[in-house]
Amino acid sequence: MITTDLIKIADNQGSVCGGKSRLSCEDSSDASTAVCSTESEGSVNSYMLSPGDYGGLSGFDIRKTTEKRTEDKKTVILKHYVCNREGFNDVDLGSSDCSGSKEVQGRRTMSRRCGCKAKFVLKITSVKTYYVFSFVELHNHPLVSESGRHFLKVNRKMTVGLRNIVFDSSKVNIGPSKAFCFAKELYGGYANVGATLCDFRNCDRDLKLYVGERDGQMMIDKFKVMQETCKSFYYAYDVDSDGHLTKLFWADAVGRRNFELYGDAVSFDATFDTNKYNMIFAPFTGVDKHDKCVTFAACLLSQESVTDYSWAFSHFVKAMGRNPVVIVTDQCAAMKVAIRDTFVAVNGLVASKHRLCMWHIMDKFPMKLGNRLCKETDFMEKMKTYVWSSIIEIDEFEAGWIAIINEFKLEDNKWLSDMYAIRSCWIPAYFRNEPMFGLMRTTSRSESENFFFSQFHKQGDTLCEFWLRFQSAMDRQRNEIVRLDNESNSSLPVTLSTWFIEDDAANLFTRAIFYKLQEEIMACCYDMQIKRMSEEVDGVTHFEIRDVKVMNKLFKVSVSRNHAVCSCNKFVMCGIVCRHAFCGLKQIGVIKFPKTLVLNRWMKIAESGTSSISVSVSNDCLKMERASLKMTEIWFDFRQAVNKAGVQADRLDYVHKTVKQLNAELDNQSGDFADFTKKDHMAAMLGPQPVGELTILVPKNCKNKGNYFKKRLVSEREKALNKSKKRIRKCKKCEAVTHDARTCPLKTEENAKKKGKTEAHGDDSRTCPEKKQETPQKK
Repeated sequence: MITTDLIKIADNQGSVCGGKSRLSCEDSSDASTAVCSTESEGSVNSYMLSPGDYGGLSGFDIRKTTEKRTEDKKTVILKHYVCNREGFNDVDLGSSDCSGSKEVQGRRTMSRRCGCKAKFVLKITSVKTYYVFSFVELHNHPLVSESGRHFLKVNRKMTVGLRNIVFDSSKVNIGPSKAFCFAKELYGGYANVGATLCDFRNCDRDLKLYVGERDGQMMIDKFKVMQETCKSFYYAYDVDSDGHLTKLFWADAVGRRNFELYGDAVSFDATFDTNKYNMIFAPFTGVDKHDKCVTFAACLLSQESVTDYSWAFSHFVKAMGRNPVVIVTDQCAAMKVAIRDTFVAVNGLVASKHRLCMWHIMDKFPMKLGNRLCKETDFMEKMKTYVWSSIIEIDEFEAGWIAIINEFKLEDNKWLSDMYAIRSCWIPAYFRNEPMFGLMRTTSRSESENFFFSQFHKQGDTLCEFWLRFQSAMDRQRNEIVRLDNESNSSLPVTLSTWFIEDDAANLFTRAIFYKLQEEIMACCYDMQIKRMSEEVDGVTHFEIRDVKVMNKLFKVSVSRNHAVCSCNKFVMCGIVCRHAFCGLKQIGVIKFPKTLVLNRWMKIAESGTSSISVSVSNDCLKMERASLKMTEIWFDFRQAVNKAGVQADRLDYVHKTVKQLNAELDNQSGDFADFTKKDHMAAMLGPQPVGELTILVPKNCKNKGNYFKKRLVSEREKALNKSKKRIRKCKKCEAVTHDARTCPLKTEENAKKKGKTEAHGDDSRTCPEKKQETPQKK
């Protein structure tokens, strides 16, 4: 039985009464005469539909039905609220289909309607107050128990905090299901969350629907705002004849500044399945002072064509102000033509050198030449000796290649002839004299970068979601750089020798680069043999040093107090002093690291110099982020208060009482919080929806060779690779992989033994004498 005292309980809870958007109910023991004052129709709705109201406390859902308004449609005169189980569902038995077509099975549903007569009617008075005009409290069904009341609709609501959890989780590729589990741990139980898993999934769906067909326009509008707040942010886009977005390029201030420092070598490769439109995502990747991947810029393209790549490369040059010294790609023909036509020597710029990925070429050897030659002979070992080596000269490589080709009689192989014709694009011997060309020999940096971004993106992302997750990925990458900076600046690595030049290197270079130099320093002490040392002429001493680790090869080294040159050219290719140069410096007694051998890109203070790129943002951007930062600060302050309270009940009660008092004060204050709708919250998270006609439409669904399509032709090699990745089924009896338990030889032997035993006494298993002896007699 539901008594009228429950209404007073709801009033005393403070969740219904108080505040401009709530009703102020007079304390009355008779619910039918309770007078409720209000100023707006929204207050009438909140009286019955707030989570702590009558229905939520009693254990039933409430539904709004009849409503009567004045002629101007502004004021509610009469409002009916009924139990959610009022009425009956219309049963549609359907019509019999005699056409012989296949019957479609309908979805199984449940009905909650049982004709409940409970209701609550509010009516307006002459002084614009509401009173309970009619109240039927009796239900014809059992009420929801206390353990299940959090499933009622009146007790469920996706609040601002819960929507923030769904939104913030999506930025790091955490779906609504895991976000719901996280909210459960955060709120202390599923019953305390105030929403269900379905509500979380619906919230994620609503975020996608909010973007909808406005995806392309919202993305460009977001970039415009970012450029207004930070002048160094560069972006460009292109549309087709129908207005659909086809190309998008961007580079922020930090990426452009990093290119000034580390843009001597760039790796470029495309990846797929990062958005719902199947646009390819291609970041421009380099190597920073910690020998880690750093992103300079990125682009989204609809096609892997010469036109699209040329467009992206041209805007990369506009954003960065110069061409990269060397760019490493795979053997994509479209990239090759675009690089040749874009990164050219014009307007005082130096043309870029194009280098092909060695790994992709070497990986094709078994496919082009056959596994028998590559895996059953020493062909690959001999070939790798000349192909991967960066210490041999061009003539030595060419002589070795020709000798191997003649030895295995491959003179007529067209593919090998083609690879030899373009040897200057991928063999290290041809880049020995090019500065910093040894930083990248493969696109492994891009492969690593693509794998890193794949942890944040997924195929169903809209462009707005893609951008938010890209920002999260960049925050993680740059936070790692800050962490490494802190480690390098706050501590010094342990030196392994007594040579003072090692201590000097520990103070100058980052930790990762110092460890490489330390390896060279230790090798110069143990693996070098000085074969010849000349007299000092004009401050320069010449050495011939044998390296016992490299086939006893002789290296020519010329050193002075301030400089060193080695025939291995490691410093030219990588910017790191080699062991042969260290050996020469040690012999002439140098104790300080020569300044001419210190590159700024490897130093701890690489970013301390002046830059033409400003990373500052405007005050408008700071104002936009201030509210979000303030919410985060308030949350951490609250968590800190809870941590200080510990597990002491009295201190926790004090914190709880203070928070409840603060909530009551906020309810009593007049403000605009009640006007902060769900749409306003989504606009704050994803950006405002464009007003008027869309000028930039969403991209069309793209079809590229890297995307998965069922009709795509799969090579035999790819089939074999996919088959090798599958888990091999094993026999549960003998653990062999050539059969299963049904055809196992052990099972066959067991069956044969049983059959032989049966034939011995001429009986079957039912009439076996041994079975009769084992079976006890029934009394």
